[in-house]
Amino acid sequence: MVDLIAKATQLGRAAQYDLCGACGPSASRVRDDLGRWIYPAALPDGRTVRLFKVLLTNVCERDCAYCANRAGRDGRRTSLTPDELAAVFDELVRRDLATGLFLSSAVCGSVASAMERMIAAVEIVRRRYQFGGYVHLKILPGAERAAVERATQLAQRVSVNLEAPNAERLARLSTTKDFERDLLERMRWAREFMLAQGTARAGQTTQFVVGAAGESDREIITTTSRLYRELRLARAYFSAFQPVPGTPLEGLPPTPTIREHRLYQCDFLLRSYGFDHEEIVYDSLGNLPLDADPKLVWAKRHPEWFPVDINRADREALLRVPGIGPRSAARILSARRHGTLRDLESLRRLGVVVQRAAPFVLLAGRRPPTQLTLWPQEEMQPAGPVGGSGLR
Repeated sequence: MVDLIAKATQLGRAAQYDLCGACGPSASRVRDDLGRWIYPAALPDGRTVRLFKVLLTNVCERDCAYCANRAGRDGRRTSLTPDELAAVFDELVRRDLATGLFLSSAVCGSVASAMERMIAAVEIVRRRYQFGGYVHLKILPGAERAAVERATQLAQRVSVNLEAPNAERLARLSTTKDFERDLLERMRWAREFMLAQGTARAGQTTQFVVGAAGESDREIITTTSRLYRELRLARAYFSAFQPVPGTPLEGLPPTPTIREHRLYQCDFLLRSYGFDHEEIVYDSLGNLPLDADPKLVWAKRHPEWFPVDINRADREALLRVPGIGPRSAARILSARRHGTLRDLESLRRLGVVVQRAAPFVLLAGRRPPTQLTLWPQEEMQPAGPVGGSGLR
């Protein structure tokens, strides 16, 4: 078991760049107190799972230009068999160190054989070790249809990483992946099986490597919006590109993490605030301003929406106000059934970020006293470690 733990540690380290295990945008980059390869992850129902995130192997034949595990790069390589992986995970569960599994793999040999080993590992976890908890299983590019179906049956969540927003950008990162055939088609199959069988109830996710292919934020958000609309994607994850020595992109500058943060804020606007992707404001190059959150930028561009009367506005209008999120909007709607909201302190108690909201609202028919800072300092802070948007 000692040797297996050593292998799992190495393969867990190799899996750290994959954010699709439902970890927040920053949680995947820090060594957690629970260990190098166990991560706190937020589930769709709000519960937190201690996720054992690991590759079955880091031996890879693919040439992804950004990847530490790419073919030809020097580095330690190792693998676990399905039986070994299942045994390590069971040991972690019995020691109460892990409560969920995120399993991916590099591709050595055929995609079909790699997926067969991953599926076998999860089947052993389910059958031999009777684990009924959360499993997130990666669907590899080009996976066979039967493997996609079986993955959706075994796992609560599945994912296919697009990495780039379109075929042109993906071609800059890999010569071995076809955007439409190997990736989008597999996502459509997963959606088809989940709908037909009622499986993988936590849905499917994807990930983008931000800044590796010269793509704009507009390209990423447009593709993300399409996936939400057409495939009912559960989540999109954004990973700011960090150059890895020994790869073709080692000379590129790292993508600022604030860019990743702005993309997460836009993602929340699409998923939780009722915004359309065409409403997002970009600069002349199609990128998001880095010095202000996208909701505030939109509000300043649309004075016709404001001021919003807090005591009369519907939920849609409330969610357009900077400083008001879905929870605080619901609290406002509830509170005003019992009386008129008359001051900023009342809003503060309901969870509103009043320094952002005050310039855009009416309270009891009047504008509240404000001292407006155009770009509040707190807008520059990163998102929380368990997937928080940093946006209201």
